[in-house]
This record gives sequence, C-alpha cells and structure tokens, in this order.
Amino acid sequence: DEFISSPPRKTVRFGGTLTEILLKYEKGDTTDFELLKHQLSDPDIKDAQIINWLHEFRASVAYLTKDLGQLVNILLKLPWLRRSREVVEEYLGFLGNLVSAQTVHLRPCLRMIVSQFVPPRITIREDDVDISDSDDDDENISENFDTCHRALQTVARYVPSTPQFLMPILVEFFPFINKSERTLECYVHNLLRVTVYLPTLRLQILELIIEKLLKLDVSTPQQDIEDAEETANNCASEEKSTEEGLFDMEEDEDRKGNKVVSPDTERMAHPLAERLDILMTILFSYIRDVCHVDGKLDISNTKDLYRDLVSVFDKLILPTHASCHVQYFMFYICSFKLGLAEAFLDHLWKKLQDPNNPSVIRQTAGSYIGSFLARAKFIPIVTVKACLDLLVNWLHKYIDNQDKGANAYCDVALHGPFYSTCQAVFYTLIFRHKQLLDGSLRKGLSYLQSLNFERIVMCQLNPLKICIPSVVNLFAAITRKYQLVFCYTIIERNNRQFIPVVRSGTGGDLVQTCTNPLDSFFPFDPYILKRSKKTIDPMYQFWEELSAEDLENLKKPIKKGTSEDEDDDFLKGETPQNDGVVEIAPNSYESNTRSPVSSIGSPADCYVPYPL
Repeated sequence: DEFISSPPRKTVRFGGTLTEILLKYEKGDTTDFELLKHQLSDPDIKDAQIINWLHEFRASVAYLTKDLGQLVNILLKLPWLRRSREVVEEYLGFLGNLVSAQTVHLRPCLRMIVSQFVPPRITIREDDVDISDSDDDDENISENFDTCHRALQTVARYVPSTPQFLMPILVEFFPFINKSERTLECYVHNLLRVTVYLPTLRLQILELIIEKLLKLDVSTPQQDIEDAEETANNCASEEKSTEEGLFDMEEDEDRKGNKVVSPDTERMAHPLAERLDILMTILFSYIRDVCHVDGKLDISNTKDLYRDLVSVFDKLILPTHASCHVQYFMFYICSFKLGLAEAFLDHLWKKLQDPNNPSVIRQTAGSYIGSFLARAKFIPIVTVKACLDLLVNWLHKYIDNQDKGANAYCDVALHGPFYSTCQAVFYTLIFRHKQLLDGSLRKGLSYLQSLNFERIVMCQLNPLKICIPSVVNLFAAITRKYQLVFCYTIIERNNRQFIPVVRSGTGGDLVQTCTNPLDSFFPFDPYILKRSKKTIDPMYQFWEELSAEDLENLKKPIKKGTSEDEDDDFLKGETPQNDGVVEIAPNSYESNTRSPVSSIGSPADCYVPYPL
C-alpha cells in the first residue's frame, strides 16, 4: 500500500541511455552530450536524478576516458555532500569505480575531496557589496568532513599510490593565513585526520602544518602580541567605565552580583596570534591523542611520533631564529616521559658539539638546551646535573684547546658555540641553583665548586663580555653569594670596553652598543597564547621575581660560621666588605635585544646591586 500511495520519483530526463549518448559523442554527434552536461549542471537537480545518473555512470566508467575529462569535472562538481544518505552512498560508489577503472582522473577526484576540507563559501551582502566568507554556522559541517574522509579512504583503497598524488594537493589547498580562523582550524584538523588512515603521509603533513605555523609565529613578535593585548585591555576598561556611568548604583550592584564571563576573554587581540593560538591548541590535542590510548601513554605510538617531530624540529625549527611558540610541540611531547626529554637533550647536545654543523645551528642548540633545562618542571635535578657536567666539561676542553692557540681572544665569529654554551650554563644555574643546593648545602656547594666556574669566567675568551647582561648579572650575584666566583671585576672592565657596532641607515652610519652580540634568544620564554598556554603552564617553570629579601641575600655572601647552614664552614677565602652598590638602569640595553627579560615570567633586567 505504501508503495502504491507514494508519489513516483522525479527522474525526468532527456536523451537516450548514457551509453548511447557517449557512443554518439564518439561519432561526432554532440547534441545529446551537451544536453547531458546541461542536466548535470542544473543547480536544482533532484536527489533521485543524481542517483539515477550516478547509477548509469558507475556502469559506464569504461567510457570515461581522458577525452571526457570535461564531463568528469562536471560530475565532480555535483553537490553530493549536502544531499540525502542515498546520494552520498551512490556517489562514494561512483568514485571508487571511477578511480579503479580510470586512474587518469585520480588527481581531479582528490582535488574535489580536499577542497571540501574547509567550510563552504557563502556570499554575504553588506552595504551593496558582496563579501565571500566561510559558512561557520553550517550544522552539518562535522558530518560532511566525516564523509570527505570516507571518500578519501575509498579512493586510497582502490589506488595504492594515492598518498604520493595527494600530498602536493594538500599543500596547494592550504588556506592563506589571512583566511578566517574557522577555515584554518578546519583545514588543519582535517589534515591531521588524514595522518590516522594514511600514516605514510604523517611526517610530510606535520612538516606542512608546522611550516605554516612557523610563518604565523615569526609574523607576530611577542612584543606586538603584548602591545595588542594591552591596547585591547585599555579599550575594554574605558568602555566599562563609560557604561558604569550610565547606570545608577543599584543597577551597578546587580551587575556585580551576576558576573558573566565574556567569551572574548580567551580571544587574542592580535588577529594572527588568534589564528596561531587556535592551531597550536589543535596540534597539542593531536599529540596528546596519538600518544595516549584509553587514557594511558602508548610507548610505541609516542616514540614514533617523537621521531617525526624531532625530524620536523631539525628541518624547520632549529634553523629559524626567534620563533616564540611553535617549538613548544617538542616541550609538550617531552613532558610525557622523562626518557623523551633526555633523548631530546641528547639530540641537542650532539648538534652542539658536532664541529661539522654550522656555527649558527650549534649556537641555537645551546640556547635550546639552556632554556629547556631551566623551564621544564618535569626534568629532575639529577638530569640537570648530568647535563651541566657534559656542558661544563666541554667548555673546559674548549678552553684547553684554545688557551695556547692564536685564536685565544674574545670573538663571537670564532667562538659562537662556546659562548652559547656558557650562556646555557649560566641561565640553567640562575633557574636551578636553589634545587641544586636543596638537601645538603655542603654537597650542593661542593658540586658547584667542582664545575670550576672561575676558570670559565676568567679565561681569555671572556664569556661575560658576550652573554646577555641580564643573565650575566644574575649569574654574578648568585655565584658571589655562594663564593663560587667573583665576576664583578670582569664585568666592570667589560663595561669600559663597549663593543661598537656600525649600522648603516638612510641618515648615515650609526655606532651603537650591542648588548646581544650572540644574537641569542631563549626559545622557551613564557608562552602567552591564551588558549594553548593552558596545556603548557602546568609543566612550565616561571621566573620567581626576586623579593627585597632575596636581593638583600644576594648582596650577602655566605660567611664562615653563619647560622644559615652548619655545613658551610668549609668555605674559605675573604668576603669583600665593600657594600657600595651600582644599579643598572633598565634602559641601558636595547629593547629589541632583551630576549630573556621582555615578557612576563622571565628574569627582570638585573637590578641586583654589586660591589664596586
């Protein structure tokens, strides 16, 4: 009864069967062929018509040779995704038949599928101007993406060589960074989904994504992000104060009692930083999901992903200067297991000590080691000591080799890796000295003395002259307190011997004082992207601002017989009695070279007073 009472399906069409139309076309009769193309291109085409046509095309794929590429392109433009389930299933069957019988159409099929990895475009009319934008409100977007991945898996099942043809298309269709956040988010998310069922493409896809993230990162310096946030906060405060003036006290009380958190509080004010934040959140989620199965760390999956990420790190991150956020994917995956963190440190150590590597790569590896040891909470003090032993022993051997040579003088071009390693050691000590001295002060001091900082500081290569002043001054204050080495004489001498740098500009040559001759940076400086920082903050060691008491303590070296610890009575040597101080003004350094001090959570420009 249902069948009899149901209306007939709309299958109105013109011309003969598909096979007849194609045979006529081969003989030169194009009338029915043109009519066929017109019917398939009809924007009002019905589901039943699409199903009938696809059914015939599936039976006639042998005729769809390269010469009929135009007809195939029309079929690939059919609006199949947002149709009934029957249309979707029929279309997936057609795709499978087409690529298995006519692999010449593989690329167009892949291009069609990948083009659906972003939300559909819609036209919005504003002020008599048509504006094209992504349809972020499409309720079926998630289901459509699932269907696209089914289609891609279907094609890959019939054509094993799909991955090699797919990768260039994924690169080609990657949206420009000025596209909407939603467009970028969807595309990156779909790329990462591809790696699940086409694992041979994972390394290339990760390279592609991280390369794009890196371009976003270097296009948004940390200072620009902080300035944008400050401006946005100031504007918000002004608007709030204006609004509060428009209401009486009772209404103000009501509003205070019912605080509503604005969804914009997590948005970044800087548009590129907002895009980067969203994409970094997706990348972190991907790393977590790949490495954990049913909530437990899967060692095999984690090791495989770690190898891919290290490869990307070497190729893209290590040669890039002053990126702020993208490198944190290594920080994050290393937090899963100590073995990974140690493997990463070992990898960087090999880069640093290998003389066959370019000097700039070796210097950057040194910066990564120092920043990683200082900032990663998950690295135990035992590992820190082991790394310090390696670094300091290498420094001493380097000094042994240079002391009697012709190059035993202060020169960044000649000894860049040496200075970078010195800075890594100083920076690590600044952050970790309290932990190194925890437990037994006597043993801790004995260990630090065994590192023989005095020889490093006093050598002819003069590392205190090259390292960033804020690091040098904090290192000097800490080592003076524990009587490891007295740096201030050398610092004073270096301050009288400025390093001139000639910079050419439109107004002629300008001589400036360079306070960062290494052009170094600390890759794990504080992470400031609002959403994704929630992943990093729990495992991140922030700089604890020095209190007045701490500053006072740094001025007072530990003396023999003090009550601070009974184990310190083995300390020898006289303590300087001159308490005169000289403070270093914060503006005595170029603002653009103050990497470790330019953001919240880093050591401040050193205001630690020191003896004259």
